[in-house]
Amino acid sequence: MKDFPEPVSRLIAELKELPGIGAKSAQRITFHILRASVDDAQHLARAIQNVKEKIVSCSVCNNVTDDDPCAYCSSPDRNSRLICVVEEPPNVVAIEKTHEFKGRYHVLMGSLSPLSGIGPEQLKIAGLLSRLVDGEVEEVILATNPNVEGEATAIYLSRLIKPLGVKVTRIAMGIPVGSELDYADEVTVGKALEGRREY
Repeated sequence: MKDFPEPVSRLIAELKELPGIGAKSAQRITFHILRASVDDAQHLARAIQNVKEKIVSCSVCNNVTDDDPCAYCSSPDRNSRLICVVEEPPNVVAIEKTHEFKGRYHVLMGSLSPLSGIGPEQLKIAGLLSRLVDGEVEEVILATNPNVEGEATAIYLSRLIKPLGVKVTRIAMGIPVGSELDYADEVTVGKALEGRREY
C-alpha cells in the first residue's frame, strides 16, 4: 500500500529536487500547500510560471532580470570603470545591501570545481574578458566566495585579467564583526592578517 496518493507523492518528489530541501521538508511543504486555499496554491504556481517566462539573464552581466540589459548595466549612475565579479545572482543583492559599491557587476554563474565537472568553459568568463578589451574598465573586484572553489576561481581570473592591464583586487576576508579571535580558525585569522589595512 502506498504512503500517499500519487499527486501528493509526486509533489514531494519534485520538491525534494530543490536545493536544501530534504524528504521531511518536502513533505512539510506539500502538506502546507494541501492546507492552503486553492487561490494560494494557484498564486504559488503562477509565481513559479512567471519566473520561468519573464526572467532572463542580462546580456551584459548575466544577472537575472526582467529587462535586458539589467538595471545595473543600464544605469548611467553606475561607475562603468569598476566591475565586481560574483559567482551567483544572490551575491549581487548581498553587495548592494552594503550601499558601498557603485560600479557594475559580472555574474559567473558558478565557480571552478573540477570535482563537480565545472571548468572555465562552464562559467561566463568569455563575456567578462570581452568587457575588458576596450580599456574602459580600470578595476575588477573579485568577490567570489571565500572557499576552495571561490579562491581557485579568483586566482584563475586574476591570471587572465592582469595581462590586459586592468587592476585586479580581491575582497578582504577575515574575522566577522562581533566575533572573537578565540573562536576563529587559523585560516580565517590568517586571512584577516593578510587583508589588514592602515588604521
